[in-house]
Amino acid sequence: MSEQIQQKTAPNAVAALVLGICSLLFGCFFVGFICGIIGVVLANKGLTVYRANPTMYTGAGMLSAGKIMSIIGIVFGAIYLVYYIVAVAILGSAGFAYLEFLENFM
Repeated sequence: MSEQIQQKTAPNAVAALVLGICSLLFGCFFVGFICGIIGVVLANKGLTVYRANPTMYTGAGMLSAGKIMSIIGIVFGAIYLVYYIVAVAILGSAGFAYLEFLENFM
């Protein structure tokens, strides 16, 4: 008689995958940045548990895919954050220059 080991999905595999997808979908907003960070943390925890006993779990592909998508989402979120800061700085300085122009004109 051979005993079959029933394999379970690795911990946090589905959550990491869903957060990775959300970080890509909402990458141009701050929500994508936050989802990406949480997705990377969950994927790393799940991969640690999976590597400790790989015969007990399945879903390493979901963990890896979730981690990769989360990293891409973090990059998109960081680019958006830098763009937002630069845009606010440019618009703020242009508005200040316009107010000075109005004061000198009147």
